[in-house]
Amino acid sequence: MKFKGTDNYIASEDLQVAVNASITMQKPLLIKGEPGTGKTLLAYEIAKALDKKLFTWHIKSTTKAQQGLYEYDAVSRLRDSQLGDEKVHDIANYIVKGKLWEAFDADEQVVLLIDEIDKADIEFPNDLLQELDKMEFYCYELNTTIQAKHRPIIIISSNNEKELPDAFLRRCFFHYITFPDRELLTQIVKVHYPGLEERLMNQAMELFFAVRNVQGLKKKPSTSELIDWLKLLMVGKITAEELAKDASNGKIPMLGAVIKNEQDLSLVNR
Repeated sequence: MKFKGTDNYIASEDLQVAVNASITMQKPLLIKGEPGTGKTLLAYEIAKALDKKLFTWHIKSTTKAQQGLYEYDAVSRLRDSQLGDEKVHDIANYIVKGKLWEAFDADEQVVLLIDEIDKADIEFPNDLLQELDKMEFYCYELNTTIQAKHRPIIIISSNNEKELPDAFLRRCFFHYITFPDRELLTQIVKVHYPGLEERLMNQAMELFFAVRNVQGLKKKPSTSELIDWLKLLMVGKITAEELAKDASNGKIPMLGAVIKNEQDLSLVNR
């Protein structure tokens, strides 16, 4: 089965090709793009489209690669030994499986999302080279090698906050999600709001792209911000005529849904 997007996720042809190529090549798919372009959501929709279970590993600045494999809970074992608990004699009771181990241990192929890998320390990707390449790792406490029963479909998202090592990049299939053109963006909006009045959508799109094209923006508004803004316009029962009138007077209603910092707000207002 090939990924062609879903009813809730409009995937461009290039993105479909990238997803299916990474699955065929059995390589992790490294997804980059502007924040709000659907990088994280892609993994959820791939799992849904291919009817596979999804494991998510959300990366933070403090996340270590070892946490994705397993952690040894020595504190619990010490406590149990003091209480005379019999399970203390089996160290396996104190091995906490990480998301990578869970994905490797699944009885059928799953989708594994490693979300925002660029948030972690620069050595984080290098610490996963063997695991992503060979689909195995060694557990020293159990003195055994853990191998994937079925090679998972791995989606890795990055907001490009840090450069990733070349050795890591070589092991991935890369795709950059470009901001959708107006035609594709219209399709995405219609998926979220099928009953949206056509004139309101067209007027909102004109203003949205005008804001995106303002020179010097620190953060250009993304697809997710357009979706949020349109929802507020509908809740506020703002018509296309009212939106056009406000814009002609130099005002954009609910602008806080689109612009996210004072520098950009000042630029847009000017």
